[in-house]
Amino acid sequence: MMNQSPAETALSRAMIRWSLTKATPVTETPTSTIYKVEQNGRDPAALKVLKPGKFEDERRGGAMLAWYGGEGAVTVFDSTEDAVFMEWVEGATLGDPARAGRDDEATEAFGHVVQLLHKPRETAPDDLIPLRDRFQSLFATNVRTWPYTARDLYARAVGIGLAMFDKPSATLPLHGDLHHDNILFSPRGWLAIDPKGLLGDPTYEVANAFLNPLGAQNMVSDPGRIARLADSFSARLGFNRKRILGFAAAHAALSACWDIEDGNSIAGQLDVLPHLLTAYDKS
Repeated sequence: MMNQSPAETALSRAMIRWSLTKATPVTETPTSTIYKVEQNGRDPAALKVLKPGKFEDERRGGAMLAWYGGEGAVTVFDSTEDAVFMEWVEGATLGDPARAGRDDEATEAFGHVVQLLHKPRETAPDDLIPLRDRFQSLFATNVRTWPYTARDLYARAVGIGLAMFDKPSATLPLHGDLHHDNILFSPRGWLAIDPKGLLGDPTYEVANAFLNPLGAQNMVSDPGRIARLADSFSARLGFNRKRILGFAAAHAALSACWDIEDGNSIAGQLDVLPHLLTAYDKS
């Protein structure tokens, strides 16, 4: 392993540890590289090799996947400090049927995945991030970084976010980044990938659905679609409808704050946020 980069060394160690015979790079993210791997003629599997400096966040996500035990999420076979060996899934994402005009079916599947992820389980993983901490960017952002015409939207979303956290609620381990394109189809059904590992109000789990899937902005910003999502999640999951819409609005503003920090456009969030706020006020 001499003269190898840390990532190459981690890959070599993983190949030896799990008796892998072939590793084909599939995709690279800011925190990891994903390989399709073979193991002694068995079905293909996935290997996530973590990048230096990104171990903590990715380990937390790997621990959440292991905790789910394959129910509603991909199965983790084993993991080390710098690699996760898990089930290979290469089906369509849940965003595909939604973008193809089958959004109601996608919404039902989304709710079913949440049901599976929120099933009672043994002791939760350590070091989950409190949901309130996840919203730090929303509460700490200077309103002047928002477009002048949208500052009232920001202020209203902050007020709703604070109200969500001021009212006591149930607390569960959360995937924390559940959206249509983080749910993949497999022979076992729809499975979630890439959890963040949060701890907080279970209602937040569906908040990101209101901004997704990507590439369907006209649908996502439709007030009728917002109402249908809220109705479906409330009926299937037993969540308070107004609280669903409150977290959705607060999350849309939080997402905008993240994009402002990164120098990205917030046009997509601003298409949706006024309708979320109106739906919340009327609920």
